[in-house]
Order: sequence, then structure tokens, then C-alpha cells
Amino acid sequence: MVRVTVGGRIHFGFQNLSLAHDRLYGGVGVGLSEPRLVLSAEPAEDVACDWPAATSYVERAVEVIGVPGANVTVERRLPRHVGLGSGTRLALASLVAVARAHGRPVDLREVAPDLGRGGRSGVGVATFEAGGFVVDAGHPTELFTSAPPDEGEWTVPPVVARHDVPDDWRFLLVTPEVERGRSGDPEDASIRSVVERADPGIADDIALVLTRQLLPAVATGDHETFGHAVARLSRLNGAWYADEQGGVYRPPAGRLIDALDSIPGVSGAGQSSWGPTVYGVTHASVAETATRAARDALDDLGLEGTVRLVEAAAAGASADP
Repeated sequence: MVRVTVGGRIHFGFQNLSLAHDRLYGGVGVGLSEPRLVLSAEPAEDVACDWPAATSYVERAVEVIGVPGANVTVERRLPRHVGLGSGTRLALASLVAVARAHGRPVDLREVAPDLGRGGRSGVGVATFEAGGFVVDAGHPTELFTSAPPDEGEWTVPPVVARHDVPDDWRFLLVTPEVERGRSGDPEDASIRSVVERADPGIADDIALVLTRQLLPAVATGDHETFGHAVARLSRLNGAWYADEQGGVYRPPAGRLIDALDSIPGVSGAGQSSWGPTVYGVTHASVAETATRAARDALDDLGLEGTVRLVEAAAAGASADP
């Protein structure tokens, strides 16, 4: 039996969604220690999975690897479609677990497109591989128009920057119990609509935030500047998505982000992917106080939900034995 363990991820946003620039997308994000997906597999003659939501991922992994089947148990589940990367985590963890259970080598980056992963952002694949804070190169715009190319005609975008996140940084994750974020065909349709009319000037602003603030901040361990920068990146991305999600942030994320921004010790807040999860960047020295304040913010807004205080992942997924 092989057991794969991996945390979720925050997707801070893209570098460019305009067809006017040379490269499209270019994801920015960070791997997390929690919440975790823990999935185990052993060889079998057909496919069996104890979590119906994961069965299609296991079936696809079995097909791509070319083995008869696998018995898969999902011991810990990542919340699905809340902005923490559950789809890519399930796809890649299933692939690794099934391949290793059958003693087959697997190249994640080579096979990920066959699973439909890495077609826009490379953050999910990169943080599965190595954790940390990552920036990917995006795709050539002439290849990725508003409609993505067919499977097999693209590769996972390469990582252009990766940094370990300081041990004393923390991320507040607040997931309100509201409608789940977009995924699958609705997500594809929304992004296609955004790309067709995206303002190229926003990408220019993001480039300045990334190169002058965000990358220097993570390299030097300046969590306050890092927080301000990812919050700015989130707002700029939200300007692209405003027509698709009902505002710069998808309601009620905006009210939660304002509440997190007002907490002493939280240096910046934003929405992860399509939400509804929002994040706040904070520090171990004030983490407990910030966590209590985040729970109070949910209560004050009359929302049910989950508050997590997590560290960045120092490494990628583990697979034992």
C-alpha cells in the first residue's frame, strides 16, 4: 500500500489575462501544510474507492498509467471547490499513489496535462511537487487564446520563481458556509469571458507589484510587505473578474476581507481562486489573537464557517513507502 499526503494551496492570482501581452496566465500561489488530503492505494484488478467524489480521479489515473485498477481509500479529505486546490490535489495524489502501488515510474509534469491539470495555472502542480511560494511562467498567448488548446498540445508552465516561506509566517484561512466556488465547465466559461475583454493595463500594474514588492518581500522575509503585495494582487485580479463574480470579490468575500484587513497583525487579505475561502497573512507572534478576531468577524457578519491557522508547506507531497 502507498499513502500520499499533501496540503492545499492558496492561489493569489494570475499575472496576465489579456490577449494583448506575450504570455497568458502565470499563476502566483503558495502550498499549505493544512488542510490535508491523505490518500492510500493498493494494486487491484479493477477500481474501488471509498469516496465517490474521488472515483473519477482514480479511474483517470488508472487509465493514464495503464494498469488494471486500484483500491483507494481517502483517509483525509480536502474541502472541495472552496479555493484550496482540491481538484488538482486529488488528480495528482491519485496518479502518484496508483503508479507507485503498481511499481510504475511517473513524471508528474509530463502526465498532468493528460489529467487536465496545469492548463492555466501551474501553481497546483508546482506546489504539489515542492511546496513553498511559486510563480509560474504562464503560456504563450498565441497558443492559449480565449479557448484553451486541445489536450496534448500544451505543457505545464515552468516555475520561474520558488521560495521557501519563513517558518514564523502564518496564513489565516476563513471559509464561509456559502455556495462553492466555480469549477469545471462553468469555470472555463467564466475565464474565457474574462480573457476576451481583460484590460491589459492591469497586467502592467501586477508586474510592478510582483517584481518590486512581492518577490523581494518573500526573499527577505518581510511578511508585512508580502501581505500588502498579495492583497494588491488579489484586488487587481478581482478587477478582471468583477463582472463574472459580482464584484472585485465574490460575495461575501469582500466583507470578510475588509474584516481581516482590520485585524492587528494581519498585513494583507484576499480571495483564493474563486473562493469562497479568503486568506490573511499574519505572523506566529500574533497568530492566536488574529485567529480569535477572524472567528469574531464571521460571527459579526452572521456567517457560519471554518477558520484555520496554517503554515506554508516547506515541501511537496509525501508518498510512503
